[in-house]
Amino acid sequence: MTSEHVSVRVLICDDQALVRAGFRKLLEAEPGIEVVGEAEDGEQALALAERRAPDVILMDVRMPRVDGIEATRRILAGRPSAPKVLVLTTFRLDEYVYESLRAGASGFLLKDAPPEHLIDGIHVVARGDALLDPAITREVIEGYVRLGANAARDPAALSELTPREREVLGLVARGRSNTEVARALVVSEATVKTHVGNLLMKLGCRDRVQLVIAAYESGLVHVGEQ
Repeated sequence: MTSEHVSVRVLICDDQALVRAGFRKLLEAEPGIEVVGEAEDGEQALALAERRAPDVILMDVRMPRVDGIEATRRILAGRPSAPKVLVLTTFRLDEYVYESLRAGASGFLLKDAPPEHLIDGIHVVARGDALLDPAITREVIEGYVRLGANAARDPAALSELTPREREVLGLVARGRSNTEVARALVVSEATVKTHVGNLLMKLGCRDRVQLVIAAYESGLVHVGEQ
């Protein structure tokens, strides 16, 4: 990252002091990132999110008092300019990852990921994009659908979508990029971006991760479909 980047304000939330210290040391070495605080549980995360106005929150899930899922839900509730939450987990299919995404997190990152992935991920979600490749998101969601762990969304949520918007949503949920969706539907990428924007608004989703979840929960796509 170059010094041309506007600094991204980051709040680190993890109940292990050594983990927080490691993340802080790594992030403070980056000119495009400013660490604005550390929280050791969800309750502190709530307070610091309010006081320090971070752009991105690195959120561990398993924390005392208030866990990361509930903290994410409260931080993002009813706040149009809320920070982006990047969930930290040990396993890709951690039992809490799915609920974190449903709570509004913009993606998740393995704690043992290479440092450059963490740096890049912070900048990705700060821009308003989902960190995850939708195909990886789908892997997480499908795992919980198979276990019957998803809370089904009312299929009526899709009733306001046009046939073309339903097509776009189905392709996004199957892991297609905007370029791939445009190619499949023989339209421009700009048109796809417009459809995605309309989907986010109509379905009340924050990003593509939430669109994938909505598509599965409403029954538009099903486990195993390609």
